[in-house]
Amino acid sequence: MRVLFVAALEEETRALAAHVPVHHLGVGKVQAAASLAAGLAADPADLVVNVGTAGGLHGQPLGTVVEVARVHQHDFDHAGVSRFVGRPLRGGPLELGGPHGAAGRLATGDRLVASPKQRARLAEHADVVDMEGYAVAAVARAFGREVWLTKVVSDGADAELFGTWHDGLRACGERLADWAEGRGLLA
Repeated sequence: MRVLFVAALEEETRALAAHVPVHHLGVGKVQAAASLAAGLAADPADLVVNVGTAGGLHGQPLGTVVEVARVHQHDFDHAGVSRFVGRPLRGGPLELGGPHGAAGRLATGDRLVASPKQRARLAEHADVVDMEGYAVAAVARAFGREVWLTKVVSDGADAELFGTWHDGLRACGERLADWAEGRGLLA
């Protein structure tokens, strides 16, 4: 099985990139979708593995690895738009096969989450928050590819995220490389 590793930024995957090529997508849903679509049009990968950092929404320790089973867009009113149009539209939550045992819930949006109110709202339906995961899952599925999303908690999705993310980036990247090795993806 051919695996395509993708992540938003090079900084997140230096340890992993020492073992396998990683396609860097850029930050946000639009950048991720456009870059991955272009990559998949030329790549015969069977499995797309999105790795990267995410804000923890339930006080998880930094470095906690979360294998995602469900992802939704926290900044898109899917239900409201579907009601407005009068029929179900694409863009709702996605259930992922993921690696065996995946149970994490991911909220994806194009805004950094740093306020307690926003964090609490997201924590009702997600364990972690990122800026690319939903786009990766949607594009991979559109290309008929299996997709796994694995995130490592790099910050608490709070006012401290700006320092915490930078300070823990190396350790988070090493945790992602260890995860990939443990899942047999580096062979």
